[in-house]
Amino acid sequence: MTEADVDPDTGLSGGVAPPRDNGELVFTAPWQSRLFATTMALRERGLLAWEPFRQALIAHIADHTGSLTSADAYDYWGCWQAALEERLADTGLVAAATLDGRSAELATRPGGHDHPHRGHGHPHLDDG
Repeated sequence: MTEADVDPDTGLSGGVAPPRDNGELVFTAPWQSRLFATTMALRERGLLAWEPFRQALIAHIADHTGSLTSADAYDYWGCWQAALEERLADTGLVAAATLDGRSAELATRPGGHDHPHRGHGHPHLDDG
């Protein structure tokens, strides 16, 4: 492995390195970039130990890719999210029940809406 194979932002390499295109991180949805930024902020503040997170990410990727069929898509950021949630719960930084509750709440919102509908500063077609 060469120095060029190591992701410059995370130090991760190979199949566990974040996806890039022309050297830029690839995010296909806003939540992915927020997830990455949150993870890196926790790391920089010393609240997230990097090696245990890296090991959790490797394990989640292995579990995920090991169960894929040829028609399945690889969900890198879903694995990243699972690894982060695992580490937050394992370290007690955020209770697992809190993570589960917040995930369930966000899952019920329409796509692209990670905020309450009323009184948040911009209109929606169903706002009356």
